[in-house]
Amino acid sequence: MTEELTGKVALVTGAARGQGRSHAINLATAGADVILIDRCQDYPTVGYAMATRADLEITAKEVTGLGRRVVTAVADVRDLGAMRAVVDNGVGKLGRLDIVVANAGIFAFGKDSSVDIDTERWDDVLSTNVTGVFNTVKVTVPHIRNGGNGGSITITSSTAGMRGLLAMADYAASKHAVVGIMRTFANELAADRIRVNTVHPTGVSTEMIDSQAFADWFDANPQMSVNLAGNLLPVDKLAPQDISDAVVWLSSDAAKYVTGVTLPIDAGFTVRA
Repeated sequence: MTEELTGKVALVTGAARGQGRSHAINLATAGADVILIDRCQDYPTVGYAMATRADLEITAKEVTGLGRRVVTAVADVRDLGAMRAVVDNGVGKLGRLDIVVANAGIFAFGKDSSVDIDTERWDDVLSTNVTGVFNTVKVTVPHIRNGGNGGSITITSSTAGMRGLLAMADYAASKHAVVGIMRTFANELAADRIRVNTVHPTGVSTEMIDSQAFADWFDANPQMSVNLAGNLLPVDKLAPQDISDAVVWLSSDAAKYVTGVTLPIDAGFTVRA
């Protein structure tokens, strides 16, 4: 087992399941201790169930089973005060912070077109996917700086952060917005040797994409298939592990000179003709 992150501490938001759980486990496999944060509460505007506290504990057990230390916290990334408190507590227990994966995000669906998106859904998606990322960076950067060893921040964007998708103006706007956040912080934090990048997955097999509600929406609106279909490589959906491989690499010294990058892990989705 390669342990290129031994001695480092990573923080993952949206860590209870899906990509977040995979990132946490793979960072731990690479040697890092991990702070796990998740909201563990449903949104009335989102048509699938969010992760639960039980899901978060499963992730924690996976990490400790690898012999790593873990701190778990239930917090909403939109709440700056709560995020500051849980990050301060986690760093206090584990002693440092080197790696941040701002992964928490939501995806709402069910409308026929973007003009039908209601204010409540727009606010939930933008506040979680954009303000939540900003809050995560804001409260973690001082701890990375205090370590004096540099570090890595990886933000989960999407192929929707590189092109438009039908009936998803809120999601696409949020995933484009975090690229701006990334590029700004890449410039501001370079002197501290803190690297900032985004990853842009195509469809990934998680509870979000695999939910029955999502399948029913697609069945009722076949024109939406363009949003997921069309990877150039012969694969329908990626596995969370495929994204985690890139996250671990970006977090390691193998990528020590990689910053300000929008990294597609998309099987060619964004460049298809």
